[in-house]
Amino acid sequence: MAGWTWQYEGYDPAGERLRESLCTLGNGYFATRGALPECTADGVHYPGTYVAGCYDRLTSQVAGRQVENEDMVNLPNWLPLRFRLAGRPWLTPDTGTVLDHHQVLHLSSGVLERRTRYGLGDGRALSVRQQRLAHMADPHLAALRTEFTAEGFAGQLEVEAALDGGVTNAGVARYRDLDGRHLVHTHTGTAAPDTVWLRCRTHTSDIRVGLAARLTVGARISTLHVHPRAVQRVRLDLTPGRTVTVDKTIALHTSRDPAISDPLRAAVDRVGAAPGFDELLATHLTAWGQLWRRARLDVSGKAGEVLRLHLFHVLQTLSPHTADLDVGVPARGLHGEAYRGHVFWDELFVLPYLNLHFPEVSRALLHYRHRRLDRARAAARAIGRRGALYPWQSGSDGREETQELHLNPRSGRWLPDHSRLQRHVGSAVAYNVWQYCEASGDAEFLHTKGAEMLLQIARFWADSAIYDERIGRHRIRGVVGPDEYHDAYPGAPEPGLDDNAYTNVTAAWVLTRTLEVLDALPEPRRRELVERTGLESAELEQWEDVSRTLHVPFHDEVISQFDGYGDLVGLDWDGYRRRYGDIRRLDRILEAEGDTVNRYQASKQADVLMLGYLFSPSELQRVFGRLGLRLDEDTWRRTVDYYLSRTSHGSTLSGLVHGWVLARARRAEAWEFCQEALRGDIADVQGGTTGEGIHLGAMGGTLDLVQRGLTGLETREGALWLDPVPLPELSSYGFSIRYQGHWGVRLRLERGRLAIEVPSSDRSPIELRLPDRAVRIEPGETSRLVLAESDAKPA
Repeated sequence: MAGWTWQYEGYDPAGERLRESLCTLGNGYFATRGALPECTADGVHYPGTYVAGCYDRLTSQVAGRQVENEDMVNLPNWLPLRFRLAGRPWLTPDTGTVLDHHQVLHLSSGVLERRTRYGLGDGRALSVRQQRLAHMADPHLAALRTEFTAEGFAGQLEVEAALDGGVTNAGVARYRDLDGRHLVHTHTGTAAPDTVWLRCRTHTSDIRVGLAARLTVGARISTLHVHPRAVQRVRLDLTPGRTVTVDKTIALHTSRDPAISDPLRAAVDRVGAAPGFDELLATHLTAWGQLWRRARLDVSGKAGEVLRLHLFHVLQTLSPHTADLDVGVPARGLHGEAYRGHVFWDELFVLPYLNLHFPEVSRALLHYRHRRLDRARAAARAIGRRGALYPWQSGSDGREETQELHLNPRSGRWLPDHSRLQRHVGSAVAYNVWQYCEASGDAEFLHTKGAEMLLQIARFWADSAIYDERIGRHRIRGVVGPDEYHDAYPGAPEPGLDDNAYTNVTAAWVLTRTLEVLDALPEPRRRELVERTGLESAELEQWEDVSRTLHVPFHDEVISQFDGYGDLVGLDWDGYRRRYGDIRRLDRILEAEGDTVNRYQASKQADVLMLGYLFSPSELQRVFGRLGLRLDEDTWRRTVDYYLSRTSHGSTLSGLVHGWVLARARRAEAWEFCQEALRGDIADVQGGTTGEGIHLGAMGGTLDLVQRGLTGLETREGALWLDPVPLPELSSYGFSIRYQGHWGVRLRLERGRLAIEVPSSDRSPIELRLPDRAVRIEPGETSRLVLAESDAKPA
């Protein structure tokens, strides 16, 4: 289908890591990078397989200190399948003669296809075609079909397939001083003449891993075990023009899986019962077809192609299978080892999309946070606070996984890492709870686990706020905002900043929303919650007070990023661009010069402007109004202009947020930033980082930019609210959503017109609110509306 493939022509060693990330195949349970099966991990290639939530902890000696890190584990490599003419070296693109090389990721079917022709001299060639899938119907299965065709010769081809347990976590260069040997007690064996197995454990977390592989080929299979690999070999007789096929089917289980007792036995049984490749492909295609129907997105042109790629990778990382797992949103997907597979706040950018398509997945991801609520409360107690302090980086059990040191590749120095002071992640969790419940209508979750999380997060913010009699307001001190460049005041002996605007405003919002939820709870449930948490009326009065008096600093008639930001030195932006070109990581540049970004009015990414991402203009005005502050349109525009000229966009999320905000504040410039967000991974704009794993938050955010950003779609007060903002470059698009029990509600915006179709069902009508009217749409009806003139015209 046109626009439903992602293709690469020719073999390019320098771009192989990027291709491997973008050609990763997964199913929500596990994913495998798009590495060529005949290649091993080296400076060019990096095969990697990752199971969601499979972490291990090791201690390393770094810069004279013992440093503990938890990583998402690179599990045994199931891909290996190499080949050679009898008596000749093994063929790879790096050692053989490549006549043609073509790689296609089929988005509609979740199949990775590669075609390579190896030149063998004297007019002879070997054509290799492979199809690979990570099964979307049975998440424990994957399969690889390889077809060999001889051109201009006859002879024997040796084929070797293997399971390789000798892998380490070595996919990120700056982590290589850290211990990456997570797999221990590796054993291999034979389960049947065509089936081998491998089992191992993780070093510290003691997760048992079972992997089994079945080889299907019309020739005798010989098996040998060379620790830590289980190897199967065959000899194929090739004749000119005749294709010979080898199918490799694998099953993967870990001891974290439900309803099994032994992961190895489960893997062996599953691969033994698995059907052949053709039947596996058929059921795989059916499962993907169902996903695409639920997540339908119709955007034309190049933007539509990129958005489909983004959606594909979101669905591979967070599929309906994820709903059965205890996992969070890994910031780099299941596509590589960057950020060590940790969970940050990226769910803030992903869940709003999932809420309206796969609410069961959103609910499961919020369960991940609720299960770690006790750990968050312990973290708050450890710093003398009440409530819950969620970690900036989370992994297996919810403790703070942020490293204490990080490496600046420019200077080669290991530096203190203070990003754990980004305590605003708790507000992100609360925001996600609220957004999920508004979109899904899941009152049961809101009244139970949701209310518990909201209460403890609100309690933390109220307990963190200190009243300053000098200004007559509450203040939150010693934090770091979304802009990670600033982690201390210039020359200060301790890290942390005071009154980060984003942190304080979102804290006020959390307190307000929590009070509303508690007030609306059924009396028996409210009584239970009050008894369990020791909540007293005096505490509620304190929350009310803090929610109205948190300090939001201003300078030069704009919102200050934090108290004192306006006193920092201006940066010679043009000079640094001339000297360095790409200054996205300005912090590293300045540190290598012996300077610090803490001295300058320079931001890595959107910080204050994140408020315009989370809240519609009207809601943001209401939040400021509750704080006794006036945020009119002119003040917001000045604020947008101010930070736009002081941001280096060192995060893939920055372009997304700026595009979202500018669509309403400065529409003519919005598309430039939207394109930046779309190009983030496919063009590897961060300079090599995509090869270490895709940026899932940015990918999910671009989908939500179309779904909510450009439409102004909100789910609140039991209605769908729409306030479209047309961009000339994206004036026609459509998508489907699942809203409060309505499956497949279709929305289509096209040049000032809106069509909304509600499928037939026994559900209640949908209340649609536009800026100038309200519309009630019954199930089975389609409503076609002409938008107000002010909304239909580009600015």
